[in-house]
Amino acid sequence: MAGFLFVTRGAPDAPGEIALHPIWTFALVFSTPLAGCVSLPDPDAGNLCIEEPPRPVTTPPTPPRLISVTPADLPPAPVADRRAHSYTAHGQTVEDPYFWLKDQGYPKVDDADVRAYLNAENAYFEAAMKPNAPLVESLFEEMKARIKEDDASVPQKDGDWLYWVEYEKGAQYKKWYRKPVAGGDAQLILDETALAKPHDYFRLGQAEVSPDGRLLAYATDTNGSERFDVVVKDLTTGALLSDHIPGTLSNLVWTSDSKHLLYGLANENWRTDNVRVHTIGTDFSADREIYHEPDESFSVGVGLTSSQGHIVIATGDNETSEVRLLPANDPFAKAVLVAPRKTGREYDIDEHDGTLFILTNDTHENFRLATAPLSAPAKWTTLIEGSDRFYLTDVQTFRDFYVVEGREDGLDQVEVRYYDDPARIERIAFPAASYTAGLDDNPEFDQTRLRLSYEAMTTPDTIYDYDVAARSLETLKVQEIPSGYDASRYETERVTIKARDGTMVPVSLVYRKGLVKDGKARVHLYAYGAYGYAVPPGFSTTRLSLVDQGFVYAIAHIRGGDDLGRRWYLQGKRMERINTFTDFIDVAQGLAALGYTSEGRISASGGSAGGELMGAIANMAPETFGAIVAHVPFVDVVNTMMDESLPLTPGEWQEWGNPITDKAAFAYMRSYSPYDNVTAHAYPPMLVTAGLNDPRVTYWEPAKWVARLRATKTDDNLLLLKTNMGAGHAGKSGRFESLRETAEEFAFILTQMQPDPE
Repeated sequence: MAGFLFVTRGAPDAPGEIALHPIWTFALVFSTPLAGCVSLPDPDAGNLCIEEPPRPVTTPPTPPRLISVTPADLPPAPVADRRAHSYTAHGQTVEDPYFWLKDQGYPKVDDADVRAYLNAENAYFEAAMKPNAPLVESLFEEMKARIKEDDASVPQKDGDWLYWVEYEKGAQYKKWYRKPVAGGDAQLILDETALAKPHDYFRLGQAEVSPDGRLLAYATDTNGSERFDVVVKDLTTGALLSDHIPGTLSNLVWTSDSKHLLYGLANENWRTDNVRVHTIGTDFSADREIYHEPDESFSVGVGLTSSQGHIVIATGDNETSEVRLLPANDPFAKAVLVAPRKTGREYDIDEHDGTLFILTNDTHENFRLATAPLSAPAKWTTLIEGSDRFYLTDVQTFRDFYVVEGREDGLDQVEVRYYDDPARIERIAFPAASYTAGLDDNPEFDQTRLRLSYEAMTTPDTIYDYDVAARSLETLKVQEIPSGYDASRYETERVTIKARDGTMVPVSLVYRKGLVKDGKARVHLYAYGAYGYAVPPGFSTTRLSLVDQGFVYAIAHIRGGDDLGRRWYLQGKRMERINTFTDFIDVAQGLAALGYTSEGRISASGGSAGGELMGAIANMAPETFGAIVAHVPFVDVVNTMMDESLPLTPGEWQEWGNPITDKAAFAYMRSYSPYDNVTAHAYPPMLVTAGLNDPRVTYWEPAKWVARLRATKTDDNLLLLKTNMGAGHAGKSGRFESLRETAEEFAFILTQMQPDPE
């Protein structure tokens, strides 16, 4: 499918947790098959099996020294003023004494009292972490040692060039290279390290080479606000052109003649409601808007079909979508509407030889695949029926075949299918009980080999090329762990636990072999549970720093994600949101019942919408957890959803409900919103993070929550708030700075949940 950028309040990956495939961050292993990696295809089953490669032996690290820290060991914790403020909605008056922590000049935050409070909390955090500074440093070095510092990606052919990226030893950021397929020297086309040097924060957004290979357009964010500035580089001379586009939020798309660049500007509500065309060599002020979205809840994205013959303009919210097409060589042509928006209907498209391939939920919540002629794009004919068991998630067309991706029983599936023989289906099988797999970067329409990625909780990221005609696999890259890793010392399994309403919730586990299920082990439980995002049970080198200390690391595939299909997602949103929280609690208590751990020996973490989950479980079942880490948590749910001037809020009503107009939604949100349900009871030790420049979960949400917790809770457990004063939703930038934040998180967990004495 064409790729788009639709921004939501949530971001699934938090420091130390599961990350989406960072295609450019692992070791280069030249195209040499590894012994034992490939088995012959089974002609009867139509499946190709991937076997696990052997791993080098590693020695478990020496347990670090843990120093227990309590509030009694520290100066007095900051106490936020209570200032009278209230609002009335649906006949109820709600007191909000910490409303003042929202700077009224936001997005500028220069209120002296607000900054003083945040700085005081940061100083308290530093004081609490100082006794364990050696532990943080030890964990950081341990995590860093698992990263191949002088790293490179597998080169990928795109047109006449091979493209790849490299890390130099000690570098926080990447260098982007290319060289001619026909042979020749490598050319440095982008140096992120040099770009980042003047800034405390740096993030590269999209980087797109023009179809003629002459120009590179790239977007950068230097403060964490996620508003990107675009510049264009001449790859022949190495010089920047005069072209400059400020404040973008959407994808970048070149026209096929390399003369125009399509993009979207962020509006004042941090939403892309437009598509604009920039002509290379002209001033930004001359750019033309070719599409404007009037619905304030919709966001607009722009992409290309796999054939690169059509520009795709997609607009939608969390429930409804609409797509238009333009010829890739004429961005000013009249756009063709595929099908008008219909509330509750989502669809996405790709194209092959004049036929549209349409993935839609119009007849089945797990989506069907339909086709339609470009000449009559609204006349859809089913190609693959919707299925209760197989959840269709993506389709990508190639010249001679197409690839369908989906999930069956919660596990990723990849199928190669053929235009001329619909009954011919080749599914690639994967060996682990719990894993994540799928198409990697496949930029060319006429390629005959597919780039695949595969990893499991005990299997490092592995990149394969699949020869479609020969049905054979070639191993290109296996994630290299310089400090050593022996997969045979770990076990992974997938268990199901019954939730209180009888629903069976899957859980992915990894732990060191020899685990005795006597209830004495510690468990770290992670989940997200929102926006239909399924947390992939992939590999993590940072996670080993907990597992090697005896933790069972568990991923709860709770409702709110779409791990088990679209219904799984729908059962965790709006008026069924509480299912997400009770699923997590029931999984935690179920793991204790199965002997993996016991009550109070479970730490939990989640970020953004997963941070909302952390706030809810802290209110609902505090005794179950021994420590909680909430990254940029969405905890002031009612206030945020009632403030339609905030970035993203109108587009979020489909996910959470609209408490402004819907009395029932208001009451339901009030029943679970973490900030509104802080209670005078004992809470576990908690670490909370925020980003001053975060446009998704604004800094005052975690700040208000911590202030209310401090004033209300009855325990003497540690409660810490760390606000990144120069970063946004993703925390600090750079591969090592983010590791240091993970080391702090793990140090907090390890010191608050120390093992029993031998």
